[in-house]
Amino acid sequence: MFFQYFSCDIHKIELPKKFTFPFYYEPHKLCKLATTEIQEYLKTQTDFKHNFGINNTEEGIVSGKMFGVLVVQNQENEIGYITAVSGKLGDKNKHKMFVPPVYDMLAEDSFFFNEKETLNNISLTIEALEENTEYLTALKKYTTEKEKAVTDIQEKKEANTVAKKNRALRREKAITELSTEDYLEFKNILDKESLEAKHFFNNVNRYWEHTLKPLEEKLLVFTNEITLLKEKRKSKSIALQQYISEQYQFLNSKKERKNIAQLFNGNSVQNIPAGTGECAAPKLLQYAFLHDLKPIAMAEFWWGKSPNKEIRKHKQFYPACQGKCKPILTHMLAGIEMDTNPLLENPAVGKELETIFEDDELIVVYKPNEFLSVPGINIQDSVFTRIKQQIKDISGPIIIHRLDMATSGLLVLAKNKEAHKNIQSQFINKTVKKRYTALLDGIITDEKGTINLPLRVDLDDRPRQLVCYEYGKPAKTTWEVIERKNGKTKVHFYPISGRTHQLRMHASHNLGLNTPIIGDDLYGKKSDRLYLHADTLEFTHPTTKQKMSFHKKAGF
Repeated sequence: MFFQYFSCDIHKIELPKKFTFPFYYEPHKLCKLATTEIQEYLKTQTDFKHNFGINNTEEGIVSGKMFGVLVVQNQENEIGYITAVSGKLGDKNKHKMFVPPVYDMLAEDSFFFNEKETLNNISLTIEALEENTEYLTALKKYTTEKEKAVTDIQEKKEANTVAKKNRALRREKAITELSTEDYLEFKNILDKESLEAKHFFNNVNRYWEHTLKPLEEKLLVFTNEITLLKEKRKSKSIALQQYISEQYQFLNSKKERKNIAQLFNGNSVQNIPAGTGECAAPKLLQYAFLHDLKPIAMAEFWWGKSPNKEIRKHKQFYPACQGKCKPILTHMLAGIEMDTNPLLENPAVGKELETIFEDDELIVVYKPNEFLSVPGINIQDSVFTRIKQQIKDISGPIIIHRLDMATSGLLVLAKNKEAHKNIQSQFINKTVKKRYTALLDGIITDEKGTINLPLRVDLDDRPRQLVCYEYGKPAKTTWEVIERKNGKTKVHFYPISGRTHQLRMHASHNLGLNTPIIGDDLYGKKSDRLYLHADTLEFTHPTTKQKMSFHKKAGF
């Protein structure tokens, strides 16, 4: 039994009235206590070996891990907790402290292991064929001759085109210079040249077909076998993924079961995110429902070094991921009363937009923090909708640029299509000057610098962003320190590009400033607000062509 009693007296701690909303939460006090106990265990344990990247004494590949705690009530009405780790730990699924996986793929002589070995053997056979000397020699010979054939045929084709144009010119000239009888005789000569050219070109094609055919047949002995093996491997791989997706059977409080294939209905197994079902949250709830433990509150925290792409801070709490866990947890938590999803509540209620400047072409406003720039899926109230209501004769796309909901600052909006097109082109051509003020949760020792980290959306956990040098879009930010005080650093950011969450990512990522903006609930820690403010905006007026400069000092 993995049920753990708290090591301290918890009788005076009030239990939550509703279960944790797993995708956005503030950890309950009991979750924090359980987390502290698990983190102490992780510091001193000798039950497994895993390199979290915390110190230099650990061996093996560095890999930080997400852990979860679930406060539960047992059949005797006692309060305790269970804990889990996302994925495997120390190349094992079974551990003294952490609940088992929903499905153990690492079990000895399992179907997964046997099929995995079959797939590995197919891959080794393919690799051996692709490295076979005879195959490589045949491939090189065929490729070389094929290139010669393509070049030769193209040259002959181009020569034919030139000759054809020349014959056409000679024909036109002959019409005017020769008698009818001489012209007909000359035309026969040209027709004969044309036929000879076609015959010659056909012979060239036949020559290369004759030359390449035996080389291709020799190569096909290998390529056909390689193709068949790759198709077999793909087929077996899909079948294995389908099998695995059916083995992950998730329970809910009503003891209803659904597997991954059912929960991701409509998605082929190839499109289901890798590692689905292996996160800590589903493991915890599965164990609780299997052993009649009532879920009270849940939290997940990161332990170890951050991955290179994502932002994960040691010991920090994080919500469940959207891509892998949302379909699963939606089923597992069905029927359990949860905290309200804050994303369904409008945080802009009672807040007003301040008009900084307005004329017939545009309007510049100050957007408070926690105020949408454009309508969201669940909330329509936004700068866009407010301005449309405020200005009756406004037309065109209106919105030119945006600020994150949590960011405060200056926004310029166009009143007509022409003004929108003009100012938008200034943003595209990077002639608009923007400056942000941010308060960072730590001390930055350098005075200024430039950050270049390409960004893309995390497809498994929207709207989070990832640093990705392969598929990310270029993102560049210059910065300078304004003030250091009370262990915090106030900086000015100058974004050269305008990617989603660019400043938040560049501040928090370990390849950037490695110091999150205070109040960043995605890449740092929650606070009373996100301490990021767009304080300066400069652009050229679309009709007067005058330079427009606006400033709104940060309120922090």
